Amino acid sequence: MENNNDVLLKVDHLCQYFRMGRKDLKAVDDVSFEIKKGEAFGLVGESGCGKTTTGRSIIKLYNITSGNVYFKGQRIGAGTRSYKDAIKNARNELKAFAKECKEEGTDEAKAKLQKKTEEVQAFIAEQKKEMASAIRDQKHCDKELVTKIQMIFQDPIASLDPRMTVRDIIAEGLVINGMTDKELINRKVYDILETVGLVREHADRYPHEFSGGQRQRIGIARAVVMQPEMIIADEPISALDVSIQAQVINLLNDLRDSMGLTILFIAHDLSVVKYFSDRIGVMYFGKLVELADSDELFKHPLHPYTKSLLSAIPLPDPVYEKQRTRITYNPLAEHDYSVDQPSFREITPGHFVYCNDAEEAKYREMVK
Repeated sequence: MENNNDVLLKVDHLCQYFRMGRKDLKAVDDVSFEIKKGEAFGLVGESGCGKTTTGRSIIKLYNITSGNVYFKGQRIGAGTRSYKDAIKNARNELKAFAKECKEEGTDEAKAKLQKKTEEVQAFIAEQKKEMASAIRDQKHCDKELVTKIQMIFQDPIASLDPRMTVRDIIAEGLVINGMTDKELINRKVYDILETVGLVREHADRYPHEFSGGQRQRIGIARAVVMQPEMIIADEPISALDVSIQAQVINLLNDLRDSMGLTILFIAHDLSVVKYFSDRIGVMYFGKLVELADSDELFKHPLHPYTKSLLSAIPLPDPVYEKQRTRITYNPLAEHDYSVDQPSFREITPGHFVYCNDAEEAKYREMVK
């Protein structure tokens, strides 16, 4: 990934696994991307691909399994699995090497084993040091810094406490962070209500008295009242009518301009993401498979899953719709990773694709 001083959020090899019986469910598997200050970054993919889990891991609703999350250059989230795996692999490698040296039984073999043991012990000590640092950063990172990231949740009614008034819902974050001046709190609540298109009379009502679009505006107000630098919008319009969707998107755009917000916009509707986002990352089955500028992704999609998603976008044109053919993505048929393993690679400047050597050569030929 490119090194840029304007990078606000950096996600580095993020893994989020959940234990299911004796196996791990890899909800997010080795995902890396950067979001620049003031940018709207779209994260798209089908339901269950790990988009929401990525957002929740960034904002520390989950303790991440492995990888790192940096915000404004500081590590706010870190996992330990990679260090544990590295230590385990090093010990297994030393065990196998010791067995070979024992079978050889020469003085030279003993010297080799001694040297290898010292190297492995030094490596393990370094990994344990890194792991202790990761645990410390995960638990004791700057809490004030983390509050500069706020989240808008997908379901507006499920994310609002039905027993709290709108005033209490919006003011909750302010109170938790130590604000005690009731007049100041009320002023902030009224100001933010008007900012998101509601009125101050709504402050004493309860969530069930509002429509879906109004509830989502309350959710946006709750996030924005904290004066964040970044918003994670988790499918904020998927539960709303089309006309209301446009209003909420325009509201987010206005807030982005007026407050200088950086937005991670999570959605499965590619046409909405294209309108709203500067860059787009495409996720499939826990992995980021393609990342590019919005226009570039739509003009020159490379990964077959991205092509499949784009082929599913309907257009209000009966002639086009009659001729439109859906592209089906079958990973087993599309990829052969039995020998040549894939990784996330830059095909053209700023355009990254998850591929192996053979696919990389093919993609580079396609963009010539």
